[in-house]
Amino acid sequence: MTEIGKINGHRPSGLLHLLDPSLKLAPHPKENEVDFDLELGLSAVVRLSSNVPEEAFSARVLGTEREGNAILLGKDNIFVTIGYLVVDAHTITLQAKGRQKVQAEIIGYNHESGLALIHTLSALDIPFIKQGTADDLEENEPVIIAPYGGVDHAISACVVSRREFAGSWEYLLDRAIFTSPIHPNWSGAALIRRNGTLCGVGSLWINDAEEGKSDSPGNLFVPIDLLEPIYDDMVSSGLAQGPYRPWLGMYTAEAMNSLFVSGVIPDAPADLAGVEVGDVIAGLEDEPVDSLSGMYRKLWSLGNAGITVMLNIKRDGEDMDVSVKSDSRYNLMSKRSNH
Repeated sequence: MTEIGKINGHRPSGLLHLLDPSLKLAPHPKENEVDFDLELGLSAVVRLSSNVPEEAFSARVLGTEREGNAILLGKDNIFVTIGYLVVDAHTITLQAKGRQKVQAEIIGYNHESGLALIHTLSALDIPFIKQGTADDLEENEPVIIAPYGGVDHAISACVVSRREFAGSWEYLLDRAIFTSPIHPNWSGAALIRRNGTLCGVGSLWINDAEEGKSDSPGNLFVPIDLLEPIYDDMVSSGLAQGPYRPWLGMYTAEAMNSLFVSGVIPDAPADLAGVEVGDVIAGLEDEPVDSLSGMYRKLWSLGNAGITVMLNIKRDGEDMDVSVKSDSRYNLMSKRSNH
C-alpha cells in the first residue's frame, strides 16, 4: 500500500504537500456555473473529527484519530459520512463553518456500501443538502467536490469513469464514481451535481481514476443511491436488515492475475481457520478465482453469514484446502465493542 493509500481515513493534512499542485490547478466552482445558491448549498458539509480506542477493531488499520467530512441530509440532525471515519469511534465532533464544535454519535453503519449515519446531540442550524441520484450520472459530467470550508475549499471536477471497484477488505461497488482532478480532503466530502443535489460521498484516493490508465490520480465516491434502501433500518436499528453476507476477515490483493492474502484480522474467521499472509487464493469450493470481484461474488453466492467455505490455496508451493466458517462482520464488531 502506498503512503497515500494509508492516509485514507486519517488526517488529510499530511497529503497537502503532495497534492497542492493538483489542487491549485483545479478551479473553484462559480455561481454562474450552477443552478443553486453555491455558498448556501456547500455549507451543509461540516468538519468531522473522531477518536477511536487503541484496542478497537479498526484502530490498527485506520488509526485512532481520524478527520474528514460529514453531510447534513435533513432536519433531524442526521449526517451521512464515509464509514471508516467513525467506525469504532468513542467520540465524534462536528463543526460547521464559523461555528463551535458539537458532539455527535454514530447511529448506523453499513459495510456493504461503506456509508455511516451520525446524529448531532444539538442542532448546528445549517441548511441541509437535497439527496439526488447517481443512477444517470455518466462520464464527462461536471460535478463539484465539496469538503468542509465552503467555496474556497471546493473544486470543480469531472466524472471520468463509472465502473466496478473491488477493495481488499471484502468490499465491492458495482458502479463506483471516479472523478478528477483529485481533492486532498476527500473523506466524507460531498459530490454535488450542477443542480445542487448530492450524488456521492467521498471514499478514497485512487491512482487509476480513468479506466485503463495507471497514472491518473483522482477520487472515488460512493453513489448516494446506496443509502436510500437501507436508510430507515440504519436509523431505527443501526444496521440494514439481514441476512448478511459471509465475511472471512482477511485482506486480499490482486496482482498478475493472482490473488494473495495481504492481511488477516486477529480472531476473525480466516485467522481462526489458519489462513496466513502470503497464501495464494486459487479458488473457492474448487472453482478457480482470479479477480477480487470474482472471488467476492462467488463467496457471497454460496449463502449467508455462518456458512463454511472451502478456500483452495497455495502455500510454499503446495496446494491446500482450508475450511473457513464465515461470520457476519457486524458480529465481530459487536463482540469487540463490548470488551
